[in-house]
Amino acid sequence: MGRELFLDFFTEHEVPVIRKRRHTFLNMDDENVYVLKEGVVKVSVLMRDGREFNIAYLKGFDILSMFKDAVVDCKFSSLMIRVESEEASFCLVSREDFSRAVKRDEKLKEYVEAYYRENLQRALYRQKCMTMNGKSGAIYGFLYNLISLFGKENEEGILIDMQVTNDDIAGFCGISTRNSVNRILRGLREENVIRIVDNKILILNADYLKPYAD
Repeated sequence: MGRELFLDFFTEHEVPVIRKRRHTFLNMDDENVYVLKEGVVKVSVLMRDGREFNIAYLKGFDILSMFKDAVVDCKFSSLMIRVESEEASFCLVSREDFSRAVKRDEKLKEYVEAYYRENLQRALYRQKCMTMNGKSGAIYGFLYNLISLFGKENEEGILIDMQVTNDDIAGFCGISTRNSVNRILRGLREENVIRIVDNKILILNADYLKPYAD
């Protein structure tokens, strides 16, 4: 529903579209609302002590500015949006025009409010994984949740059809070194839970990971 509402809005206002290549960053200003139309981006925050903490992979269609408003607070120095697919396209909408549209369209208003609630739930879920399940549980839950974003079933299991580095996993799961990630992933390979195929993760036993994502 939200996608259709926004597409109607884009058509009505003839909003501009910009495109970014893989591993380039999107610099967002406060005057516009930025919407990821197509592609995949990684959202992370730079802490004031210089550490980078990954928040989420977002897959088009998604409202990046609303995500920024929902998860960034004063303890972060900046939000970073990096393109992870070969290319991503973004729509830019005047924040003033967007605010007027939300006020006059009840369905769009409901969608915006629901978006904020969902992102709060995501943040609480991630915190729960890291505090209750430790490093291993955080990684297990993270891998399981990649299935809904990038999973493609084949005869052997579910291929995570995007290259996710150990550094990125560490950043998502609040782990300080990639060595810990290496050790945990090696344990999963030895248990025949995952396999690495062409630098991508093939999940052989999703049920093993699922309890840590519930």
